[in-house]
Amino acid sequence: MTELILLGVLTATYLMVIAKRMPALIRSFCYQSFFLFLVTLLSGFMEKQADLYIIALLILVSKVIIIPYALGLIAKKINIDDNLGLFVNAQLSLITALILTYCSWVFAKTLGFGQGYQLLAITVALSVIFIGAFLMISRMKALTQVVGLLVMENGIFLFASFVSNGMPFFVEIAIFLDVFVSVIIMGLFVYKINKLFTHIDVNKLSRLKG
Repeated sequence: MTELILLGVLTATYLMVIAKRMPALIRSFCYQSFFLFLVTLLSGFMEKQADLYIIALLILVSKVIIIPYALGLIAKKINIDDNLGLFVNAQLSLITALILTYCSWVFAKTLGFGQGYQLLAITVALSVIFIGAFLMISRMKALTQVVGLLVMENGIFLFASFVSNGMPFFVEIAIFLDVFVSVIIMGLFVYKINKLFTHIDVNKLSRLKG
């Protein structure tokens, strides 16, 4: 069951890679976060840990509901063009994502995670981290890079959970608060950039360098 959910996380990540419009990107992030919620919920049920239920609830409320809603609201508020402005087209982006997944699998085996469930979990976690970084550097819109950072955070959460058999509860709470505040700050930052320069295309913003 957990293996299928992990594959759901990876599939949602691929959907983000091929997304050409902002609503599709935000919706795919919502799917990814929902599968992350299911992984955490199932882990809490299997390990009989009440704190994991609280973390799962936090994921559901913050990453499945609040953050996607906030990102959509910011996109509408600044009248962002739905087109993400791809440095790398969708087809090549998907090929790159598949290559990154293969590299993650090789790296996970090199780290000695063996076979089966653990190998799949670490491979998916590393893939999400690498693909999140790829999203940040291959998309022109600043808001898309905020999503890429959130994707990387999902991957780091997965990786830390499976490597350490669950992070300490208060550390997880601190991370969620940090991510939530960061999204708010970055959203305001993007809004201010758009208000001053009438666009959030980082390709154009790079021309401001002296």
